Amino acid sequence: MRSSGGAYFAGLDHVRGIAAFLVVVWHFSHRYDGYPVPFHQAPWLGPLDEGHLGVAVFMTLSGYLFAKLIGERDIRFGPFIWNRAIRLLPLLSLVLLYIGFLVHDKMSYLQDVAFGLLLPHLPNGGWSITTEVHFYLLLPLLLPFRRKPVIALGLVTLFLLFRLFIVARGWEVQGLAYQTIIGRFDQFALGMMAFYLRERVTGAMALVALAVLWLFYAWFDGSGGYYDFPHRYIWIILPTIEAATIATMIAWYDRHPLHGRWTWVLEQAGKYSYSIYLLHFFFVGAAARLVDQYVMPIPTLILALPWAILFFGFMMVIGSISWKLVEQPVLRFRKPYLVDPAPSPTQGSPQQSS
Repeated sequence: MRSSGGAYFAGLDHVRGIAAFLVVVWHFSHRYDGYPVPFHQAPWLGPLDEGHLGVAVFMTLSGYLFAKLIGERDIRFGPFIWNRAIRLLPLLSLVLLYIGFLVHDKMSYLQDVAFGLLLPHLPNGGWSITTEVHFYLLLPLLLPFRRKPVIALGLVTLFLLFRLFIVARGWEVQGLAYQTIIGRFDQFALGMMAFYLRERVTGAMALVALAVLWLFYAWFDGSGGYYDFPHRYIWIILPTIEAATIATMIAWYDRHPLHGRWTWVLEQAGKYSYSIYLLHFFFVGAAARLVDQYVMPIPTLILALPWAILFFGFMMVIGSISWKLVEQPVLRFRKPYLVDPAPSPTQGSPQQSS
């Protein structure tokens, strides 16, 4: 993962690659109608069987990454939004145009796209970009409290209490917790907080966080998972559990990433993760169906997993093409948005940093 200033964070690319892998495996192994593998059949592979966890990893990583990029500095909000726009919009626009060409009810589709800035209506996982944008809008409000974990925890508590209020009123909470800032705020905020507390995170803490997350998802998956869990209350705390455990692991892994020749796979997966995320929807159903009908039945996650890994390799090739043709060329238009702290009178005027 390379910042606009040229710094490269290998460990964070690894995390992005893992997040993309979780999402792709989930969609390969489970279609929306349960095809070809029914849900919650592999609880001890819960993070894979409930691979929507990958979205939580992406969101938490966003909070951590922007805290890492900004540090103690302020931001110029206009250039910041411009940089995020040229990073996300070119590929998203092509995806939306292509889908719009295919759909029959174009007026309804245009309405969904128009509301995509406010509501999670965008296809191909584009709803998560809407939530990211909402985080970008909140970021300037969070920066003054960046080194005040008590305030960060207080804000997370407010969002948790709001989800409790939604459940108490009998309203639907799962969609709000999963697809909107109402649930995802926890991940952005705790991701940011994890960066500023990263020196306190030990390997033992990261290992405990991994165990807690894995055991939680084993229980969650075995009890029905995303689609069939019997109690709505779980969505009050699920985003917070994801945020706290994932943020802890990212804070440790950022300082202790794996090294070796084979890690280039994780680095490339992270580099192409945005393309993989948006574009795999066009291929994943046909690929799973092809394997299931013409190669071998894949009625369980265990049998589907090797083929999902192979499909992920195919998507890395697609992602590399998309990166080179669509994503990378526009990055030369990025603008500096970080402002160094005001110097003392003997140091001269402040400078802009990218």
